[in-house]
Amino acid sequence: MAEVRLSGIRKNFGATEVLRGIDLDIQDGEFVVFVGPSGCGKSTLLRTIAGLEEASAGDIAIGDQRVNDLSPSDRGIAMVFQSYALYPHMSVYENMAFGLKLAKTDKAEIDAKVRAAAETLNITDYLDRKPKALSGGQRQRVAIGRAIVREPEVFLFDEPLSNLDAALRVRMRYEFAGLHERLKTTMIYVTHDQIEAMTLADRIVVLNGGVIEQVGSPMELYEHPTNLFVAGFIGSPKMNLIPAELSIVGKGGASVTLPGGETVRVDVDASRARPGDSVTLGVRPEHLTLSGKANVIATRAAFVETLGHATYAYVGLAGVSDTLTVQLPGDIRPAMGDALKLHVAADQAHLFDADGQAFQRL
Repeated sequence: MAEVRLSGIRKNFGATEVLRGIDLDIQDGEFVVFVGPSGCGKSTLLRTIAGLEEASAGDIAIGDQRVNDLSPSDRGIAMVFQSYALYPHMSVYENMAFGLKLAKTDKAEIDAKVRAAAETLNITDYLDRKPKALSGGQRQRVAIGRAIVREPEVFLFDEPLSNLDAALRVRMRYEFAGLHERLKTTMIYVTHDQIEAMTLADRIVVLNGGVIEQVGSPMELYEHPTNLFVAGFIGSPKMNLIPAELSIVGKGGASVTLPGGETVRVDVDASRARPGDSVTLGVRPEHLTLSGKANVIATRAAFVETLGHATYAYVGLAGVSDTLTVQLPGDIRPAMGDALKLHVAADQAHLFDADGQAFQRL
C-alpha cells in the first residue's frame, strides 16, 4: 500500500489545458473518488497517475518515489477500465494469470494468487469459463481479479460500473466497498455517478474545468459545499438554487428577498456582505416541508412523482423560471395545480455570494 501525492499537475493536449495545477494528497489505504461533469479532467488525471498520459508539468509520487519517468508497469499500480478488456479466447483463470505469466512468476505462486483472488471475488466456480459465458458483473469481477493478483500498491478504477444495468451497479457498489475493506489498499475511482461517489468514498474530489473545486468526505460536500458549482453538482435530486437579494445582513444570520417579493431567513454569517447584494439561496429538496408558519414561500405544484417511499413535487415559484424540487413523505401526494406553502429550514439553507462562494453556515 502507498500514499499518492500530486503536486502542480498540468496536462496539455496541444493548446488545450485539461489539468490546470492539481495538488492532492491521497492517504495510504484511502478510497478516493474523482467526480465532475464530462470534460472536467477526471479520467485524464487518473490516466496521468497511471502513466498512460504524461504530465505536462508537476510531480507524481507513489509512496516515497517520484514516478513521473516510470512506465505504468513500474509504478506499483493496477488499473481497471470501463471496458473489461478480457481476452475472449482465454478462460477466467488464464485471464487472471496472464500478467503474472508475462512477469515469469512461478506457476505455484500464480495458482495460489489466482485462486485467492477468485475466492475474494466469489468467482472460483467460473475459473474454467470463457468471458462470453459470464454476465457483465462477473466479467467485471474477473477484470478486478486480474488487478488483485498483481498485488499493487494502488488500484485505479476508471468508471468500472458504467456498462452495467442499474440493479447490478447496486450489487457491485456493495462488492467494491467490501473489497476495499478486505484489501485495505489505496484506491482511486473515477465515476460520473454521484451515488457511487457518496456510498464508496472516504473522500470525494470534485473537479471542474481541470481544477479541484472541493475535497472532502461525502457528507462534508453535501452539507457544506464551498461554492455554487459543488452545491449544484453534489446531490440527487440536486439542490434548488434561487436568485435573491440580501435585505438584512449580520454575523448571526441574513434575510433575503426572493424575485416574487417573499422574504426568507438563512442561518449564515453574512457579515461580509451588504444589503442589496445579489445572492443565490440554496435549499435541498428535503429541507422544503409543509410544516411551519414562518419562513414560508408560496408555490404551486407543476408536476408530481409518487415513488412509494417518497413523493417529489416540482413546484413553481413567483419570479423564478426553473421549477423547484420538493421531497415529501410518500403518503403525502399533492395533485398537479395544488397550492403548496413550503417552509424553508433556515438552519439547513445555504447562501452564495455573487461570485458563487458560500457564506459560512452557523
